[in-house]
Amino acid sequence: MQRSVDEPVSLRDRVYVDLGKRLMVGEIDHRTRLVESQLCETLNVSRTPLREALVRLHADGMLERRPDGYYPVALDIAGVRDLYELRITIELQGITRILDTDELRYDKDRLARLAAQWRELEAHPPPAEADMVLLDESFHLELSAASGNAAMVATLDNINRRIRLIRMYDFVTAERVTATITEHLGIVDLLLDDQLDAGRKALHEHVGASFEVVERRAIRALSARALGQSVTSFEDLWR
Repeated sequence: MQRSVDEPVSLRDRVYVDLGKRLMVGEIDHRTRLVESQLCETLNVSRTPLREALVRLHADGMLERRPDGYYPVALDIAGVRDLYELRITIELQGITRILDTDELRYDKDRLARLAAQWRELEAHPPPAEADMVLLDESFHLELSAASGNAAMVATLDNINRRIRLIRMYDFVTAERVTATITEHLGIVDLLLDDQLDAGRKALHEHVGASFEVVERRAIRALSARALGQSVTSFEDLWR
């Protein structure tokens, strides 16, 4: 789902993210069937955007569909680790292919627009909320698109969809949002300056650091649930 940084989050995206966030913090027990009428009341939405969110969450592997309805799926940390590894490989290949092929160049106009968008975010940082993950995805997809391989962009988009909800754990504090913006600008500026080796290293470190944060907070949430402790918000994962 590629989205401009200045494009408002749609209602269907908001419902998707809000329900996904509730699943991530364990607000809905995995043994509990999701009841549409109750969710509509809780989220203050109609059935149409809710049903779209349920379909998307099922496609993302966050919900299981049984004969009597949808149920939450337990987090699979090992599976997410594998997808992150694949994500890193694909993103780095966007830079590597240009390093290894004299005829290939980055689309500098595209990179410049991307840098301008994120400088605007640097001046006016968004709040530490789960839908920051959509902005982050838009950066990485656009960065990959600027390298000129549409097939890699499509594959990265598919991986992003599968790890999107667990990646919400990366944006629970203003500190992480600020760090993400700073790192994004550092990466794109290196590529604009044709410092591709340095840009590749910075991108590798950036995605790796993101997974370390996500994994740590996801494990903390899983441990809290196993102990019967309450994790009612993303902020609880930071305390």
